[in-house]
Amino acid sequence: MITNHYAALCMLLFSFSCASSVVIAENGDQGRGTLIFEDDFERTESQETKDEIGNGWGSNSRWRAAGNKQVDLKNGAMYIFMHKDADHAVSVTHPAEFRDGAIELRFMLEDAKDSLGLNFADLKYKKVHAGHLFMAKVSTRNVELTDMKTGGMDLKIRELRKAKKVPPTLQELLKTKRKRFPHQLKTGQWYSLLVDVTGDTMTVSIDGKQVGSFSSEGIAHPTKRTLRLSVPKNAVVDDVKIYSRAE
Repeated sequence: MITNHYAALCMLLFSFSCASSVVIAENGDQGRGTLIFEDDFERTESQETKDEIGNGWGSNSRWRAAGNKQVDLKNGAMYIFMHKDADHAVSVTHPAEFRDGAIELRFMLEDAKDSLGLNFADLKYKKVHAGHLFMAKVSTRNVELTDMKTGGMDLKIRELRKAKKVPPTLQELLKTKRKRFPHQLKTGQWYSLLVDVTGDTMTVSIDGKQVGSFSSEGIAHPTKRTLRLSVPKNAVVDDVKIYSRAE
């Protein structure tokens, strides 16, 4: 009788363990969501003159840097650098389709003037310039969170800005579309970065500690389709993970 009871208890514990494993697999790492993409950049390139990132990544080097190399895979990481002939910041892109989700990665800034932007875009949305929705930008001095969809990248607002005809009321409104959080980083040091997107709120954590959170209507855009790593000077990136949380 005791033996049967013990066996039944073991079966119950085993079933609970399996069920817990399924829940963890579906919910992802610490509630981030379902892992839909990851890359550790542990691969080599066949040449050293043009971008050859692989694994679904693209870049703007062909039309913004005359085809010159701006992304180099070495030491098991992705080194991004703006070529001297480039007329725009480097944009390294990957599909990242989700409504709510998170981006996790490791990064290093090697110079005090370096920065790394995580730009979320939807090229199917034609009311903003180049699909820009919102961005989290990390520098050695601060973290800046920006709603571009209802801010500066809205086509009508962008035209007013280019014509330098932004009325005072709109200027005040645009100030509410960006929030900056002071945060010092050391150059030449690796950090972990987590950008969580939930509804109309974007939250950034570095090395497991929340740095800042910003809520704005553009962040709630129904489908974020593309992740752009925006680098105006230099940045090193590794261990990229993209998560999606189903409704």
